[in-house]
Amino acid sequence: MTNKTQTGHGFNYLLGLINLVAVFCIVWLLWYIFLNPNTVMKLYTPMYGFSLVVGFLTAIVLLNNVADYYPFPYTSSDAFGPLQRGLILTGVAFLLMLFIVYIFFWGFIGKLGVAYFSPKSIIASGGMGAEIFNARENASTALVYFFTAFLWIALFWSTGFGRWPWHQSDRGIVAWSRLFAVLFFSTIVYIILFHPHVCYLFYPAQDKAGVEPWWSEFAGTGSAFFGLGLVLCTLFWIVASELLWEGSPWKYFENEGHGTWWKGLITFVATLVLGIIILIVLLKIMTYFWDEPFMGGQYTDGPDFRFIHAGEICGFFVLAAFILKHYFNNFPNLNSLWLRATIRTLLSMGGGMLFYWFYYSPLSTFFLAKVPGIAQPGDTSLVWTILFLSIIMVQADFFEGWPMRRK
Repeated sequence: MTNKTQTGHGFNYLLGLINLVAVFCIVWLLWYIFLNPNTVMKLYTPMYGFSLVVGFLTAIVLLNNVADYYPFPYTSSDAFGPLQRGLILTGVAFLLMLFIVYIFFWGFIGKLGVAYFSPKSIIASGGMGAEIFNARENASTALVYFFTAFLWIALFWSTGFGRWPWHQSDRGIVAWSRLFAVLFFSTIVYIILFHPHVCYLFYPAQDKAGVEPWWSEFAGTGSAFFGLGLVLCTLFWIVASELLWEGSPWKYFENEGHGTWWKGLITFVATLVLGIIILIVLLKIMTYFWDEPFMGGQYTDGPDFRFIHAGEICGFFVLAAFILKHYFNNFPNLNSLWLRATIRTLLSMGGGMLFYWFYYSPLSTFFLAKVPGIAQPGDTSLVWTILFLSIIMVQADFFEGWPMRRK
């Protein structure tokens, strides 16, 4: 885009709104075909569909933020336009999602290493709940948690470290090095925040493979929704600083435009602290409306629901931030960075609450065949939010904004 467009002058906000409506319709169509429990594929069980959707987002982030599109062209060209580039990268992301879920985890890791990553391995092990539906749900739950850990580390690394410490190497070395680094730290995050809970999904609990969830006492629940909520609340600040704050304040710790050790460390700690703060604030708000949660509490009274609901709210904030960035040119474009960053953050939170209202209103019951009400068993807004976010990223990154933006 030209500087004129970037500053907000000449940007067609009506075209952005039309584009957003078109994307919403595409998301609805995909939901109707694949996830609607009353139509064709019926993948929203919900964890099975959840794992596939978050797996697709993981593939997008892997190609975009981790690999920098290697070995594909970094940008479109006259010979390789945005339409062709977008179609190829979307197809690759979809195939990559299938490979990661069905071959790497179900067929390799789950078969030869960690049984709970494969429904067939869970069934073969026997015991209570070892039938296809429960086995697939438990395996999908583990995949959702691993993908969440990957998304956190991948997006943090992209914002905090960038190409460091391989910034003087070629694209191939950067892509593979960053992939292995992200996978290493993602595995550590998964083992600490999510693995203990997954081991306790089974009866008897796999207490020799995983410790009792260490957060049970102070969180009031042994559910890994504690870690899921924390990670999603932290991800909002990573996304906000990258999209809405234009890389500030972390970019002030760069060295000649490249990431540094200090930039990465400060970004990680600061966004984690902000994530903890917003998690606590959201929990306090829920306590105000629903009173204190308690272990064993059902629906809105359950501490586990409170944690994932905080993450779901931040998921709406993230979705609104992407929409503000890509369809409304990061409005407003004022001279003061911190003023425009503050307004953008407030707008994304306000927009996120509008999505919150939509999802828990009768409209979503009509559009998504969602069960009416809040805190329903087997329902999470994250599936719809992540699907919506994936389509936005596909258009903005793979298609380079085509057809809304053209060179």
